[in-house]
Amino acid sequence: MQKDKDIIDELQETGGKKYNEKIKQTIENYKNLRDKDKNCLHIYYGYGKGKTTAVMGLAMRAIGAGKKVAIVQFDKGYDGQNEHYSERHILRKLKEIGYPIEIYPTGCERMNKDGTFRFKNQEEDFAEAKRGLKIAKDLLESGKYDVIILDEAVAAVAYHLLKKEDVEELVDIFLKNKNCEFIMTGHKIWDTLEEKADLITEMRKVKHYFDAGIPAREGIEF
Repeated sequence: MQKDKDIIDELQETGGKKYNEKIKQTIENYKNLRDKDKNCLHIYYGYGKGKTTAVMGLAMRAIGAGKKVAIVQFDKGYDGQNEHYSERHILRKLKEIGYPIEIYPTGCERMNKDGTFRFKNQEEDFAEAKRGLKIAKDLLESGKYDVIILDEAVAAVAYHLLKKEDVEELVDIFLKNKNCEFIMTGHKIWDTLEEKADLITEMRKVKHYFDAGIPAREGIEF
């Protein structure tokens, strides 16, 4: 990684000419790739804020470009009445007016009435995680979508709702077909997953206002 940075710094120091030549060559090489080789696996992970925020922004951008998008959210259930995730209001509206977006919330209610959170897993939580896994497999194998986002799929491993092998099976399905852009989020990744990814961005907590007494807020955190 440091070597790549040194190369970029050197190119920029020459006045930008070599840097632009490198960009042009990259674009030309990209044009010559097979369509399936243009699709990439993204992972946004870490204990800092911003993973879901990032992929929802990516989803908006893809929809705006006319791409068909499917989002599966793990451990973020919806009972049809109590909606805890504000982004889903706008995603449903976009679908209603004809934009190519499908969203599949999976998981059970974890928010207690007093605003605290239920952490202990119950049988229903495991069943919902398996349901999300099945939906994800079907989406990846369908070939119907340009972008597939599995929000908190990697986190579901950290919370013991899924196994590493479950997530890697999804990755292998993607690598076999490579018919979409594939994106996942979570807290902690592992070596074999890292090796297969094309892009990894870590959201690292440097400072968080929760430590100063500011809780999760509607429209900001959810």
